[in-house]
Amino acid sequence: MSLVFLKNLFFRSSSSTSSPSSISPRSQTSNKAHCADSEIERSPLLSPPSPPTSTYSTTSTDLEAARPPSPTPSSTFTFPRIDARLISDATIGLSDGLTVPFALTAGLSALGDTRVVIYGGLAELVAGAISMGLGGWLGAKSELASYKATETETAARIAAAPATLHEELTALFEPYSIPPSTLTPLTTHLLTSPALLPFLMRIEHCLPPPSPHRALASAITIASAYFLGGLLPLVPYFFVEEVERGLWVSVAVMAVALWVFGWVKTGVCGGGNWERVKGGVEMVVVGGVAAGAAMGLVRAFGAGE
Repeated sequence: MSLVFLKNLFFRSSSSTSSPSSISPRSQTSNKAHCADSEIERSPLLSPPSPPTSTYSTTSTDLEAARPPSPTPSSTFTFPRIDARLISDATIGLSDGLTVPFALTAGLSALGDTRVVIYGGLAELVAGAISMGLGGWLGAKSELASYKATETETAARIAAAPATLHEELTALFEPYSIPPSTLTPLTTHLLTSPALLPFLMRIEHCLPPPSPHRALASAITIASAYFLGGLLPLVPYFFVEEVERGLWVSVAVMAVALWVFGWVKTGVCGGGNWERVKGGVEMVVVGGVAAGAAMGLVRAFGAGE
């Protein structure tokens, strides 16, 4: 018993004073876990914020690259400008061509013969186109002669009394409320300028220089418009045998043509929708009255025989 007691006493003390190397692996693992936990507790919960880094540098090159490209101008087709005098000549030719031949063919249809309507209508178309074209030619020549006469008279007035032109120029600019500090140098410059004669012709007399080809263009435009407009009421008679049927087809065609012509003519002059409709109705009424008068006159002469 004493030996067992001594053995336990000595061996227990040696185990309690043993070196750290004799510690069991389980105890080492627990110690390491405890140290790791202590390190986690000592570490801050949030890491210190890192300094901001720039992800995009706003340099001039980058701004130019980011700028949207400017759109390239697309080439657009523009119609050539038509002279207002040509439009006026075409209107005169169509206005007469859509009414006079229509009235003539309607009157000749009362005779009851299709050939009479066709031959008489063609003869009237040719004669009317030549007459209208000649009228346009003579009118343009008269305008040119009037311009030359006014230009000669104005040039003689400038050469004869240049001192009186200062008062005339001042009176000419008076409606525009030009201050005297600007008006005096302006009139002085115009009195010594070679452009004084064209200025007076355009501003004082309201006469722009006419084109040398104005007479020929006017004659061709009026004659062509008259012939094309007068051909419309004559076309139905080429395709029918009965005169009465051709008359009603011609009336229907001309009613539409006259209304469209009046609508377009009023629209070109700047009229609104109601004015265009009114202009078309007026053309239909004028053409209808002319055709009815011609037809009634022919029938009245035929009844008298």
